[in-house]
Amino acid sequence: MRLDLDEVRRLTGPNLLSNHTGAIIDVLIEGISGQEVIDCLQGHLQAIQHQLEWHEKTFVRYYDGGASLSMSAPIDLLYSACDILELAWECCVLDFSKLYAVQSDTLPSANFASRVDELRTAIVEERNPALIAFVQAAENNKVRCLVDDDEVSLGAGVSAQTWPIDAIPAPSTIDWQQFSDIPLALITGTNGKSTSVRLAAQIAKAANLNSGVTSTDFIKVGDDIIDEGDYSGPGGARMLLRDNRTEIAFLEVARGGLLRRGLPVYHANAALVTNVASDHLGQYGINTVDDIAHVKLMVSKAIHQGDTLVLNADDSRLVKFVHSNANPDSVCWFSKYADNQQIVEALAASCPCVYAKDNQIIYFDGKISHAIAQIDRIPMTVNGTALHNLENALGVVGQCKSMGISSKAVTQGLFDFESNASDNPGRTNIYKRKGATIIVDFAHNPHSMQAVIKMSSGLKQKNDYGEIKVLFGHAGDRSNEDIKRVADAIVTLQPNTYILTELEKYLRGREPGEISDIVEHHLLASGVQASQIQRASSPLAGTQTALKEVNEGDLVLLFALTEREEIRAFIESIK
Repeated sequence: MRLDLDEVRRLTGPNLLSNHTGAIIDVLIEGISGQEVIDCLQGHLQAIQHQLEWHEKTFVRYYDGGASLSMSAPIDLLYSACDILELAWECCVLDFSKLYAVQSDTLPSANFASRVDELRTAIVEERNPALIAFVQAAENNKVRCLVDDDEVSLGAGVSAQTWPIDAIPAPSTIDWQQFSDIPLALITGTNGKSTSVRLAAQIAKAANLNSGVTSTDFIKVGDDIIDEGDYSGPGGARMLLRDNRTEIAFLEVARGGLLRRGLPVYHANAALVTNVASDHLGQYGINTVDDIAHVKLMVSKAIHQGDTLVLNADDSRLVKFVHSNANPDSVCWFSKYADNQQIVEALAASCPCVYAKDNQIIYFDGKISHAIAQIDRIPMTVNGTALHNLENALGVVGQCKSMGISSKAVTQGLFDFESNASDNPGRTNIYKRKGATIIVDFAHNPHSMQAVIKMSSGLKQKNDYGEIKVLFGHAGDRSNEDIKRVADAIVTLQPNTYILTELEKYLRGREPGEISDIVEHHLLASGVQASQIQRASSPLAGTQTALKEVNEGDLVLLFALTEREEIRAFIESIK
């Protein structure tokens, strides 16, 4: 039997368990009923709340190997809420250690009464009545209000104003009419998020709008990259929306940020979910693809009356969600197929939708169908072979049209957005060197890698390639089955050479060479000859090997999860 504290953290927005700010505790449970543990935890939590005169709601989620319990809390008392959960957990562990031979990393650090006194003092110190009054006044006046540890702001874009958290003006001194909002979209999904926000920004540029973008790669306003790094959480959203240059915002919201903190905003004009597939299973109690779907669809909580939820009609889990949870009138479906059931029903019901038909992207606005663009003329579709990028384009069309952007600007943006290292770094970047075709993609999970392989197969059917070389590797947290499944997909390309690369930064518990061993044994069992398999110490080293002897008409496919900049520079140095 074992009980361990996984993590306690603040929830700064609507989240997986509730629509409230608060705190959440994730616990690992082995050999004991999860229900029994949570009942004990809630009992201690209620006792502490009674002592502190704290009357907040709790929400519970069970999963294989553990459970999560969240507690609502005012925005000014989130740290105290975390401390309350920790004390309740310590008391719970103490109870079980007396009843059973329970092992745990958690032991009470002081007696209960003194800990409650410390909490009472901390609550008094953390409480900020001025902040609560300010946030409530903003809500009453329907003005966007963003809060963090250091600052509070009103409005978004050109009207945004920011104050230090300890110098908040009285609501009565605020001219609430001066604040306005800007069009805002949330973009999530297992794959295609970054491509979608970048394409949306290109479309906004064609509409003469200065767009702001947050993503896992950077935060950007117009052509100005403010900073590089992962800005897909609430911090990036606040920074972008407080920038007075931002006229329209596209926020990439990734799984990690959604689970750690919740939604970055309470309201969005549109939310796009590109797809749902297996990725990062086992983290935060998200153990199945259905769990991932629920996480991604948290963005629907920001969609209010008159807003639009843009969903992939070719994804059965998203279809199931709408049939069970969402208001169908708020959904704009998109599909690669005009005969998709959701598209057929949307057309019949005069609901907006986007679909592909006769080499055209068609947008139906509820009354009229608009031919947006010829698919094989859109650069990111690679002459219509990159079906994953066709999906991305369809979703972004639905999102941008729901935000009021003209069809002309949408069309222009689609044609202007190139599949290169400048417009879409690391995503289906195609080079021509020595007469060979080189494709670089940082696809890193089975779903995305299989999409790129499918595109490459389409290119192979249209071109008489010479030799085909594929470089690939995997992060250590991928299952053996996922690793083998990708190898099977690559085999369908019938490469002449397989280059297995190590990813030293992403071993994640694996031994060096372990993943390459799994792949090599599986390839050999699949009929690949040992002479066709090579190994590389890194993606860059593998790229150098692949391109050392390359001839006109060859196809080289590089799945490069790391060293992307070095690989780009090396390829561009080849004359």
